[in-house]
Amino acid sequence: MALLDWIAPESGLRVEGEGVFLRPPRAQDFSEWRELRAQSRAFLQPWEPTWPADDLSRAAFRRRLMAYARDRDAGAAYSFFVVRAHDDALTGGITLSNVRRGVAQMGSVGYWCGRPFARQGLTLASVRALSEFAFRTLGLHRLEAACIPDNDPSRKLLAKASFAEEGFASAYLKINGAWRDHVLFGRVSPYGGHDGPDAGVSV
Repeated sequence: MALLDWIAPESGLRVEGEGVFLRPPRAQDFSEWRELRAQSRAFLQPWEPTWPADDLSRAAFRRRLMAYARDRDAGAAYSFFVVRAHDDALTGGITLSNVRRGVAQMGSVGYWCGRPFARQGLTLASVRALSEFAFRTLGLHRLEAACIPDNDPSRKLLAKASFAEEGFASAYLKINGAWRDHVLFGRVSPYGGHDGPDAGVSV
């Protein structure tokens, strides 16, 4: 089970997982993030939207940070970097997006992992940690995720993270320049009884 640790406001939220922790991206991460994304480009592109021409620029990174902060303040999305606990290495990213309240109380999970850190269980740990954050801290009832049918590692990861395969969506998302079919996954909170965020918690 992930443990939630609220640390100094200037540092932001920190979510503890098994061998990793999640924290919001910050300006000083730019160089490490750019290097990891650049060396992982061929590894990531088949599964991601087309990268803009300036995707790895400092200006584009600043825009990302502004969008992340805006979404977090609105309670619409929570973006984290995945950091390996024993050496503070940035290994990837994970986002809880499309947060819907009201009668839905749900959100969508998306993630990426840099090539040097793939197949080490770090992304699985981050999905489990984010799920705990979504269910226990934000009080969400349901999480959703999707992946391209031939992305076997992602399908296996979601199954290990207690997501159930629920269906198939044709031309669901535009990935690497083409509309791609996706397998849909879902997970319902094992805790139940939530109508919103835990009392006294602000994010």
